[in-house]
Amino acid sequence: MSVAKTDAICSEEEQLDRIRILCADQRVRGYSLIQVLHMVQGIYGYLPLEIQEIVASVMDVPLSSVAGVVSFYSFFTPNPRGKHTVRVCLGTACYVRGGKKIVDRLCETLGVEVGGTTDDRKFTFEVARCIGACGLAPAMAIDDTVHKHLNPDKLDAIFAKYFSEEEDSDD
Repeated sequence: MSVAKTDAICSEEEQLDRIRILCADQRVRGYSLIQVLHMVQGIYGYLPLEIQEIVASVMDVPLSSVAGVVSFYSFFTPNPRGKHTVRVCLGTACYVRGGKKIVDRLCETLGVEVGGTTDDRKFTFEVARCIGACGLAPAMAIDDTVHKHLNPDKLDAIFAKYFSEEEDSDD
């Protein structure tokens, strides 16, 4: 069952109803908690405690089990995420070639610490141990686009594109 994020289409109560129905259906089918949480996150966008409590209650599993899965796997988040995900590689090659300077500049530019989401929910800022671009170090990915051979001075030009796209979509 594929579940697309629908927060712009459905009201919150409709989202909660979809989550309850999904959990009940998956419970009957012999659910996989990880799969259910993935689908629920697709509906709601993230997994705050209130949503974890619904999943636990409807699926009749301890809240501690649900919370344990959410906190263990990096693809689950209990916090709202931004429209764009920024990941700076801090693997060995990227770190040695200046990855930490990229992180420091992005903290200033975005106004959030690593793991945070900007107040306007445009960007979620993360670090990765490796993004598989060691020959391009230091590297950063914004969504599915990898930016290579970075230095802090290149960041403004890269982000100008994303900020201008946001402004264009507001029109």
